[in-house]
Amino acid sequence: MGRKITMAALREIQDEHDRWISTVGSEGRCADLSEVNLSGIKLHKVNLNNANLSGADLSSANLSEVKLKGANLRGADMRSVYLWNGADLRDADLSEADLTKANLFNSNLTGAKLSDANLRGVKQKGVNLSEANLSGADLTKARLSGAQGLTIEQLREAKTLYKSRLDPDLMKQVQEEYPGLLEKPNPEE
Repeated sequence: MGRKITMAALREIQDEHDRWISTVGSEGRCADLSEVNLSGIKLHKVNLNNANLSGADLSSANLSEVKLKGANLRGADMRSVYLWNGADLRDADLSEADLTKANLFNSNLTGAKLSDANLRGVKQKGVNLSEANLSGADLTKARLSGAQGLTIEQLREAKTLYKSRLDPDLMKQVQEEYPGLLEKPNPEE
């Protein structure tokens, strides 16, 4: 569920974080929104680069054009989150995050850590997954056709690709080299 926070407190945290970023850490302080309940919130063009959002509840949040480069989102609840219009999650830690049915339209996840993340039913168009770590990620029914920078090397580390949609060439490689990833996962694993 996460701890509650008022909009006034959130604005104050954001102001301090903006000052921290603009002064390269000499003033203000890095945002710590770990374990905070931000479910359904709308954060448009907010800069939370390098912020701590580990374990935060961001389910159904609208994070249009948000900047989360290098942010700690480890274990965050991001079910049905909207990461639209160039949301920047480069090098963010999304390990063990739940991104079930997340919308990743035109977001940048270059170098993001998605190990052991739940990406079941994720939707994307134009997402950049170059150098993203997908080890142990559950990509069940993920719609990944058209994803930029996605390689067989990344996919071989996934937990499952059962019923996922991939570009035809990438799907052929998976079928030839790692057909077990396309099988129905064992629920006991």
